[in-house]
Amino acid sequence: MPRISAIDVVDVRFPTSTTLAGSDAMHPDGDYSAAYVVLRTDAELSGHGLTFTIGRGTDLCVMAARHIAEPLIGRDVDELAGSLGPTYRELVGDSQLRWLGPEKGVVHLAAAAVLNAVWDLVARRAEKPVWRLVADMDPIDLVAACDLRYLSDVLTRDEALEILERLAPTRAERIAHLARAGYPAYTSAPGWLGYSDEKLRRLCREAVTDGWRAIKIKVGRNIGDDKRRLAIAREELGPDGTLLIDANQVWEVPLAIAWVNELAQFSPHWIEEPTSPDDIVGHAAIRAAVAPVGVATGEHAHNRVMFKQLLSTGALDYCQIDSCRLASVNEIVPVLLMAAKFGIPVCPHAGGVGLCEVVQHMSIVDYVCVSGTLDGRLLEYVDSLHEHFTSPVVIDRARYRMPVDPGYSARMHPDSIATYRFPDGDYWRSALARR
Repeated sequence: MPRISAIDVVDVRFPTSTTLAGSDAMHPDGDYSAAYVVLRTDAELSGHGLTFTIGRGTDLCVMAARHIAEPLIGRDVDELAGSLGPTYRELVGDSQLRWLGPEKGVVHLAAAAVLNAVWDLVARRAEKPVWRLVADMDPIDLVAACDLRYLSDVLTRDEALEILERLAPTRAERIAHLARAGYPAYTSAPGWLGYSDEKLRRLCREAVTDGWRAIKIKVGRNIGDDKRRLAIAREELGPDGTLLIDANQVWEVPLAIAWVNELAQFSPHWIEEPTSPDDIVGHAAIRAAVAPVGVATGEHAHNRVMFKQLLSTGALDYCQIDSCRLASVNEIVPVLLMAAKFGIPVCPHAGGVGLCEVVQHMSIVDYVCVSGTLDGRLLEYVDSLHEHFTSPVVIDRARYRMPVDPGYSARMHPDSIATYRFPDGDYWRSALARR
């Protein structure tokens, strides 16, 4: 029986601030990065997890992840598989580390990386993809793995169990459907700020040719530029295509309302992150004032309690979980359950290092185990950095194909880690030498 014998946490940074021409209104110079966790055992088995960052400060997540993961040393992997709920509570609930959050910021990002590695390890031990590991769980065992604390006024344990039990007999039908048809997606690739009009048009046209019927465009820096760029995107998509817009938190509430209403002439399906991600009241006000344009948010929501507020107060139309900000499956499933209860589609954030690879599993879990529907659901796809993973996502005509390899799809190639490990990787050594 394998036991966890060592834990590696690595700061991996890709120089996207210089290699990608685009940006968004709030984050103009991101170096897509990850605090990357490897749980090594005394056998060949290992678990891999990460959390997404954009450069400076990744070392803080690395340090926090090392602290959080320490109690896993010596743990039997098979025992771990039978105690996913208690293990989560032990790691997240450390009384001293918890003070640094609680359950938010650097310490929670680090917890996500460690717990993603735990789920990857357990799934690899079972020789299943994480989505299949979850789909094969009995509802009562899945509820036992969930963190439902502070949610009982909105979602009780009995309600969670009832939702899962109601759909359990038909899970196989939905798995078979995804195996045939794939999971619907949208692309963010054409729409970054900083692209010329010519490049925007070319990328939109290529996306439509490749089968994409939903495209996201970044907005929020200049209203005149936004109108011109959205006109191009709408022309290339046609009147029936789905146009999404994303402000990345850049606006005050009144400005968000005015700006989105100006852009409504282009029939955007949603406005993503229109204001501070912490502003529940602001999101509700924006939603009421810009309808029928929907409001999508959640990629920077700290934890399940924040999602409880967003969902229960009617502050959003589309729930955007981030599988590397919430503390892995244990916390994501409760958010999926609340979204299902309120009838809000889950459309995850997937822009960044490894996010497409990981969050595809949770979209499958949502459809197969929790919601039972694909109505209103789209999973983001960003075409960058997939080549650094041993099990990269597979996209076919704007649909995710189901991952088949064991684990959480988070394992990076050793050569990629060696090259982009900060500050001593090959790329960074050569970059520092050039300075």
